[in-house]
Amino acid sequence: MDVSPLWITCKVAFMSTMVTTLLAVPTAYRITGMKMGRHVLDVLLSLPLVLPPTVVGFFLLVAFGYNSWLGRLCEVLKFDMVFTVRGAVLAATVVSFPITYRTARAAFDQIDPDLVDAARLIGYDGLKLFLKVSVPLAFHELATGVILAFARAIGEFGATIMIAGNVPGRTRTMSVAVYTAMQGGNRALAYAWTAIILCLSFIVLLLLDFFASGQYGRD
Repeated sequence: MDVSPLWITCKVAFMSTMVTTLLAVPTAYRITGMKMGRHVLDVLLSLPLVLPPTVVGFFLLVAFGYNSWLGRLCEVLKFDMVFTVRGAVLAATVVSFPITYRTARAAFDQIDPDLVDAARLIGYDGLKLFLKVSVPLAFHELATGVILAFARAIGEFGATIMIAGNVPGRTRTMSVAVYTAMQGGNRALAYAWTAIILCLSFIVLLLLDFFASGQYGRD
C-alpha cells in the first residue's frame, strides 16, 4: 500500500492551516473594526464556504491556469500551481479560510470594548493591541477556528482535484485516493483510506473538544 497520500494530506493540511491562520485572523480583526463595507466583505470572504468545492477549484484553475496572466507569471517565477502540491495547498487554504475567518471575527466581536479602551489608555495600539490584548482574549475561539480549518483541509477533495489533479506521489491526497480506488474497483483500498481519514478526523475533533472544555473550564 502506497502511504504517500497520507503524508501529502498531512503536509497540505498543515501548510494550508498555517497560511489560513496568518491570513484569516488579521483579516477578521481588521474587518471587525470597520464601519463601512463590513457586510459586503463578509459575504465575499465567506463565499467558498457555500460554493461547491468543484466550483471553487474551477475558479482557481481559471485564475492560475497556464492561459491566465497569473498562471504565466507563476510559470516565469517557477512557482506553478497547477498539478503541484502548492495547488493542493492553495485549494485547501481557500476552502478552509472562511471557517477560520468567521470564527475569528465572531471571537473579536465578543471582546469587551472596555478592555480594549483600557489597553489603549495605557499606550497599546496597532499591532501591540492585536497581539497582546485581542488575540489572548479570543485565544480559545481562534484555536477552534484553526482546528476546524485543519479538519476541513484533511477532507478537501473537489477543489484539490480540479487544480492539483491526481498525480501519484505528488498531489494525490487521501480523499483523492479514495476516489481513485473506487474508480479502479479496489474497494479494500478505498475502505482503508476511509478508515484512516475517519481516525484522523476523530483525533482532530477530540482536540477541538479539549479546547472547548478548556474554555468552559475557565468560566
